[in-house]
Amino acid sequence: MADPLHPLASATPIEILLVEDSEPDIILTQEAFAAAGVANRLHVARDGVEALDFLRRAPGYEDSPRPDVILLDINMPRKNGLEVLEDLKLDPLLMTIPVIVLTTSQADEDILRSYQAHAASYVVKPIDFEHFYLAIQALGRYMLSIVRVPPHPA
Repeated sequence: MADPLHPLASATPIEILLVEDSEPDIILTQEAFAAAGVANRLHVARDGVEALDFLRRAPGYEDSPRPDVILLDINMPRKNGLEVLEDLKLDPLLMTIPVIVLTTSQADEDILRSYQAHAASYVVKPIDFEHFYLAIQALGRYMLSIVRVPPHPA
């Protein structure tokens, strides 16, 4: 029986790729999804190069699942999130994966460039622990209750 406090706990798990270089943000995201009862498999890439390797199943990532959604930070080493987003949306095999930009940047140019590159949403991470935790929980519930992901290509 589904837990009434966590109505999404019994939902079919979704594959989420979190592209984030901050270890505290990774841990907090994992904990917030779990506390919200979000049924998911959260995979982590710590920079843009690792994210693209994961998505393209490069050597070392051959068994990586195709994510149903990507949570993408902007400010990362090696390849930033905006560059990753632009690469994804030019790749016919990856372009249909919804990307939610999840970042501390409130810069108008980052917001505009994200939407120009076809981000599904742009979410500014709250800087304090409690609000960040609540935002991630809300995002998880939103992804499972409202968002419908495209079918995986054959």
